[in-house]
Amino acid sequence: VQLQASGGGMVQAGGSLRLSCAASGSIFRIDAVGWYRQAPGKSRELVAAITGGDSTNYADSVKGRFTISRDSAKNMVSLQMSSLNSEDTDVYYCWAIIRLTTNVSVTRQYWGQGTQVTVSS
Repeated sequence: VQLQASGGGMVQAGGSLRLSCAASGSIFRIDAVGWYRQAPGKSRELVAAITGGDSTNYADSVKGRFTISRDSAKNMVSLQMSSLNSEDTDVYYCWAIIRLTTNVSVTRQYWGQGTQVTVSS
């Protein structure tokens, strides 16, 4: 299984960016999917996630500004980020809990490659 993230870049404060992540491989079902971010020297933190039943969870710092969505048919997840500020500057990682077709009773955690988001003031 691979998670391929895209959409990072540089934007001015107050602007918007959209991150996308596509999962590929022997996927039976994606139980949970989302985005984490990590600044140099800091722990990776949850930004937003979608879990079973399409429940969403957001970090307090992004509520009302970021929206996570998924396309289950395409095994894709997106993060629409608006009203960006300098504190959103980080490397963003796509994350998923996936059941493989080879053993549907087992879930595994996967990470995509990071994508840099830089917000300039």
